Amino acid sequence: MKVRNRTAGVGRTRQSAPAIKGAVTPTAVQVADAAAATTAADRVAFLGLSEGDLSPNVRIALQALLDEVSHLRDELEHTRRRIAHLEQLADEDAMLPISNRRAFLRELTRMISYAERYGAPGSLLYFDINGMKTINDRFGHAAGDAALMHFTRLLLENTRDTDIVGRLGGDEFGVILAQASERQAQDKANRLMRLITQTPFQWDGETLFLSCSVGIHQFLAEQTAETAIDAADANMYQRKRRHYARLDHDADNEFQTDPAE
Repeated sequence: MKVRNRTAGVGRTRQSAPAIKGAVTPTAVQVADAAAATTAADRVAFLGLSEGDLSPNVRIALQALLDEVSHLRDELEHTRRRIAHLEQLADEDAMLPISNRRAFLRELTRMISYAERYGAPGSLLYFDINGMKTINDRFGHAAGDAALMHFTRLLLENTRDTDIVGRLGGDEFGVILAQASERQAQDKANRLMRLITQTPFQWDGETLFLSCSVGIHQFLAEQTAETAIDAADANMYQRKRRHYARLDHDADNEFQTDPAE
C-alpha cells in the first residue's frame, strides 16, 4: 500500500472502516435520522402517534430513547474514526508517510496473486541508500532523518498512484510497480536513480546529495512476498558488486604503467 501522505499515505487514501453490526438497530437509525431534522411533534407523527396519544411518562420515555439513539450514533462514528486511525498506525511507517514492512508485504502478496491470476506482469524495486552512516556521523541523526524523508518524497512524487512505496528497513525501501515487466521496471529504476542523484537537499547550510543501489525482480507464479523481496535484495547486491568492481577496475587502469615505457 503506497501511502502518499500521513494520510497515505504513509503515501494514498484509506477506505473507511466497516460499520459495526449490532451497534444500532435499523429502527433506531430511522428514529435518529428523523430526530435530526424534525421537531418533537414531527417525531411523534413519524412514529404513528398523535400528541393526544402520549402521556407525560410516554413522552419522557420517548425522549430518553431518542437521546440514547443519538448518543449511540455519536459513539459509532467515534469508533469508526478510531478504527481508521489505528489501521493507519498499524500500516504506516513510524517516521515516514509510506507503508511499513508489514503492510508492504501484505500488498505485495495481493499484487503477486493478481499477477498470477490474470497473467499481468508486476515488478518489485528494492532500494538501498548509500552513505547514510556518513551523513549521520557528520551531520547528526536529524540530518539522516531529513535524508530519509527527502528520499521518500522523491519516490512518492515520481511513482504512480497504483504503485506501492514502503520502507523495508532502516535505509532500505521497496516499490511495487503494478503491471510492469522487468524491462519497464529497469527503465523506471534508471529514471529514479538519476533523479535521486541529481536532486540534492539542504541541511544546515549544506547541500547534500544522495545515491542509491537498486535491485529489480519481476513477480513469479506462486511466489511468496518474502521470496520476491529476497530475490530483489539479492539482485541489488549483485548490481552493487558489479558497480564497485568496475570502479576498482577503472582505478587500476588509470594508474597502470605502460609496459612500453
